[in-house]
Amino acid sequence: MRNRDFAGTPVGAVGLGCMGMSWAYAESERDDDASVALIREALDLGVTFLDTAQPYGDGHNETLVGRALAGRRDEAVLATKTGLVVESLATRKIVRNGRPEHVKASAEDSLRRLDTDVIDLYYLHRVDPDVPLADTWGAMAELVAEGKVRRLGLSEVSVAQAAEAHAIHPVAAIQSELSLWTRDAMGQPAAESAGGGAVSGAGEAGDVVGWCAANGAAFVPFSPLGRGFLTGTVTAADFEDGDFRGANPRFQEEALKANLRIVDVVKAVAERHGATPAQVAIAWTLAQGDHVIPIPGTKKQRYLRDNAAAADLDLTETDLAELDAVPAAVGGRY
Repeated sequence: MRNRDFAGTPVGAVGLGCMGMSWAYAESERDDDASVALIREALDLGVTFLDTAQPYGDGHNETLVGRALAGRRDEAVLATKTGLVVESLATRKIVRNGRPEHVKASAEDSLRRLDTDVIDLYYLHRVDPDVPLADTWGAMAELVAEGKVRRLGLSEVSVAQAAEAHAIHPVAAIQSELSLWTRDAMGQPAAESAGGGAVSGAGEAGDVVGWCAANGAAFVPFSPLGRGFLTGTVTAADFEDGDFRGANPRFQEEALKANLRIVDVVKAVAERHGATPAQVAIAWTLAQGDHVIPIPGTKKQRYLRDNAAAADLDLTETDLAELDAVPAAVGGRY
């Protein structure tokens, strides 16, 4: 696999988001042993940029990743997060907590679950509106000084918040949702909702992707496959109980049908290259800059291999023009 640079360290151009192995999607498909094997195969394929977080199964996913990395820790660049707390695992209720004491305590918990001495990339999962960002970020910077964390990142922030944090301690990465149907992090507006109203919040963060390029930070797109939609395999609003997408506005029947026109373009480009729609969707994110490292998630080995191969797909200017022109998604992200 081709590599990209993360803070001076080469990593596979396509990373791996591990959330779905423990949280949010079809729970009937969860299999810890299979997930451990998948993470290890990812390393074999050169997929070395791994992403987890404490809320993903209330610690379960970190423990799972730590188990998979036993004996192979030095092969991975390992990212986890602080700032969100699971209040109820049954209802998936999550609250924000950016207090410095929580940041410190949660880092210790993550180190223990991951069975590691240091976290390569420690994100603030969400900014806590009740705690000054400078206080939260300052506590995270202390963890770097203590040798428990190597680099710091932010998730789902605005350009202004990124600049505020960067002035205190370097921002090594920003993780936000980015895909062909979610371009908020590029400062691009979304479509109207299925009910006719504009989707609030779209583009309000500014061009975060551009800010990262200008400030030497990686941009890490999560859900580059549109939560599976851009693979072309989701054609109806039919999800098992507990699957996050069942309540997601973009996956409701009316919006989903309208959004299939996006997939039609992706499929057309894929056919020209003898590639899959998933590979085209991931390659589009990679084409947004050499500092972009997408982290598609999967629980299945065949999709892991498919996603990894996207690193070697070169889209032409014509391809990119067609993909850039696809309509924005109908329906809100959450």
